[in-house]
Amino acid sequence: MAKLPEMTKHRGFPSGLPKTGWQFTIRRANPKGIAKIVERPRHVSRDETEAQADVAFLHSLWHHFGAEPFERGNLDAGRLSRLFGREVVAAEKPFDPASYQAMLKINEDVARKNFPEAFEDVLEV
Repeated sequence: MAKLPEMTKHRGFPSGLPKTGWQFTIRRANPKGIAKIVERPRHVSRDETEAQADVAFLHSLWHHFGAEPFERGNLDAGRLSRLFGREVVAAEKPFDPASYQAMLKINEDVARKNFPEAFEDVLEV
C-alpha cells in the first residue's frame, strides 16, 4: 500500500455543516493525489445550504485561525475553492495549490464585506 502524504489535522475544527452533507474537513490524505485548491466562481445556488456552508466555514476559519496564516492540512479543497482568491488567499509565494502544507490566510477586508455574519461571536445556522 502506498504511503499517504503527510497532512495536518486541525483538531477542534468542525467537520462540516450539520444536517447538510457539506464538509469542511477530510478524514485522511487522498492516496490518489491531493485535490488542488482553485478559484471557483460562486454562482447563485438553488441549494441555500451551500451559501450557509460558505458562511459557516469562513466563521470556523476566523474563530480557529483569526488573522494568522494557516496550513491547509485537512481542510476540504472544494470548500476552500469556493472562497479562494477572494475571502481566502495564498499566504506564501510560490503557492502550491496541491499541497497539504500550503499556507493560506483570510483576506479580512474582503471577507468582512462579503460575509459580515461570519465574524460574529455566534453564528446561527
